[in-house]
Amino acid sequence: MATRPYRSSPVSRPITRSLGKLSEPRLQLIRLFQSLNFGKIERLVVRDGEPVLDPAPQVTREVKFGGDNAARDERDLQQYLLKSQVIELFEEFDRLQNGTIAAIEAKHGLPFRMILQEPVR
Repeated sequence: MATRPYRSSPVSRPITRSLGKLSEPRLQLIRLFQSLNFGKIERLVVRDGEPVLDPAPQVTREVKFGGDNAARDERDLQQYLLKSQVIELFEEFDRLQNGTIAAIEAKHGLPFRMILQEPVR
C-alpha cells in the first residue's frame, strides 16, 4: 500500500481556530463557507497568500428543496480542528500567493473544488 508523502507546509498539521494560528481573513473565509453551506464563492482575490474579502467576492447560494439550507453549526464554535479540505485550500493559497480564483465550490460548509484561470505556459 502506497503512503502519501508528507508535505511540509505551515498548515499541514491540524489547527484549532481559537489558538490564533490562522489570520483573520482566513477565519472570515471559513465562517463564510460555514454560512454558505452549499454554493460558490466567485472572483476571490488572494494577496500574499491571504484571501481578500473587501471588496466582498460574489457568493452564489445553492438551495436544496427538502434539504437543510441553514448555516453550519460549526460557525459559532470557538475551537475545532480544521478539516483536510480547508487545510488543502490554504495550501493552495500559499502556492498561489497572488491572483484571483474564478470560483470555489462549497459543499456542507467546506471547500469542495477550486477553479483557477491560468495562462498556458
